[in-house]
Amino acid sequence: MREEHLQGIQSLEAVTTLLQRVRASHPTAGVFEAADFQWWWRSPRSTDSLPQLFWFDDSGLPEAAVIATDWGDTMALDPIVMPGATSDWVGHVVERGLAHARESGLDAVEIAIARSDEVMTHALAENGYAHMEDELVDAWLAVEDRPAVSTIHPAYRLKSRLETTPAPHHMIPRGGPDVEERLRQTSLYRADLDLVVLDGDDNTAAYGLFWFDPVTATGLVEPMRTEADHQRRGLARHVLTEGLDLLANAGAERIKIAWDPGNPGANKLYTSVGFTDPRPCAVVTRSA
Repeated sequence: MREEHLQGIQSLEAVTTLLQRVRASHPTAGVFEAADFQWWWRSPRSTDSLPQLFWFDDSGLPEAAVIATDWGDTMALDPIVMPGATSDWVGHVVERGLAHARESGLDAVEIAIARSDEVMTHALAENGYAHMEDELVDAWLAVEDRPAVSTIHPAYRLKSRLETTPAPHHMIPRGGPDVEERLRQTSLYRADLDLVVLDGDDNTAAYGLFWFDPVTATGLVEPMRTEADHQRRGLARHVLTEGLDLLANAGAERIKIAWDPGNPGANKLYTSVGFTDPRPCAVVTRSA
């Protein structure tokens, strides 16, 4: 196994391949999809220039990685290994990843793991990371179980980014001025799956970005948002059901979404369209 450091877009491409391999080998293993990391690329971060840690096999395919992501108020560190990895190998990846983070000046990191991942939980505990707090749940939907597309409130209309170009991108207020340029640098972004609801004055009322990975026939919903002045009008359900239909037509077989279980609106919406049996994910930090 060859250890290597990659930066920027090269790191993004390698972690994309690794997570596609993870998903191809197991239908639900792990916390992340390749599209998660591509979504995170939307804004410049201090970790863009950080050498990220990878391991490659003799044929040049990525087998594991530990990726640091600067979220501004926190620093995330995500160990990724292929499903079925031995406890010794997972322990080595975690230990080397934490050491590399310290060498890079990242002393305080948060690590997201599936609550059910006993091997990763043990490896982190062996390195002093045992304080766990639930933060998100994720759930899956088979496309044949998706609901019909809901109707849209007559005061609004749904458009894709293909139809709204060259107007400024609707996610600039939260994603920053580089959001569209950065998204278009990724391999999985599609403007026809980038949906926005506009009101009668062309103001953004709601939006959702739907990711299709043709390598794994997997869809991901990330992000979903309804602006405060336009809530409780069924806009989120319309965006979501339209996006699920588009993903199915693109070739997705299974679709994933993650949300904060403390958000009752998200709980109600996502479970009502068929995202059932949510799995808890935890953030792990160093124990006091």
